[in-house]
Amino acid sequence: MGREKNKLGKLGEDIAARFLTQKGWQILERNYRSRFGEIDIVAKDKDFIVFVEVKSAKLYSSSFPKESITRRKQMQISKMALAFLKHFSLFGRNARFDVMAVYLGRENFSTPKIELVKNAFPLPVGF
Repeated sequence: MGREKNKLGKLGEDIAARFLTQKGWQILERNYRSRFGEIDIVAKDKDFIVFVEVKSAKLYSSSFPKESITRRKQMQISKMALAFLKHFSLFGRNARFDVMAVYLGRENFSTPKIELVKNAFPLPVGF
């Protein structure tokens, strides 16, 4: 991944974490890594453990967030979520997968547009 794309992704994740905290969510982990990959944000929203995939972009696109998570990516996120739940002995807790898009605009990143899609996808069949 290029340096500019890394900076864009990090900025988007920072904005997403701040947004979720302002909504009353508790951030449990950022950039949680397991042998299956990485989850951008793991948070607690009321009684739910939420696994949040953050997508950052410079321009607004109406189909960007939910549709950008392929079946393969859903499987990867699901495996990471199960690894997280096992590692922290959280099996049996309510959990869901959310996707968050952070649109930063062309030049001015001070007023991003944020779109949160709750329950963006179910746990894939076979888990």
